[in-house]
Amino acid sequence: MEVTREITKDNYKSYVFEKMPKSSHWKNMFWAFLIGGIICSIGQAFIELYSLWFNDQDASVLASGTLVFIAALLTGFGVYDNIGRFAGAGSTIPITGFSNAVVSPALEFRAEGYIYGVGAKMFLVAGPVIVNGVTISVIVALLTLVFGG
Repeated sequence: MEVTREITKDNYKSYVFEKMPKSSHWKNMFWAFLIGGIICSIGQAFIELYSLWFNDQDASVLASGTLVFIAALLTGFGVYDNIGRFAGAGSTIPITGFSNAVVSPALEFRAEGYIYGVGAKMFLVAGPVIVNGVTISVIVALLTLVFGG
C-alpha cells in the first residue's frame, strides 16, 4: 500500500526545487560575455574596414547595417537561434539580437501570407522597441530644443 502525503505550499516548493534543472550562472555569464564581445569586435572590425573609404559616422552606420544583414541571414538559415541558445544575452543585446527579433516571427508566420503573416508578425517583438525608441528620441529632442543643448 502506497502512502500519499498531503500537498502543502512548503513541500510543493521543496519538490519543485528538487526537480527543476540547475543552471550554471557563471558559465552562462562567461559565454554571454564572450559571444557578445565577439559580435561587438566583428562590428568594430567592420567600422575599421569601412573607415578606409567613408567618414567615421558613415562607417558606423554601414557596420550596423552589415551586422543586421548578417544576423538576418543567419536567422533565416537557422544558425542564429543556435547561437542564441548557447550565448543567451550575449547574442540578444547587440544589434544582431534586434535583427533576429524582427526576422524570426516573420519566418514563423510566413505561411499566413506576406501581409498578415510576414508584415504583421514581423514587429511582434520589435514593435515595442521601435515605438519606445522613437518616443524617447522625440522627448529628448523636445527637451534639447526647449532647454538648449
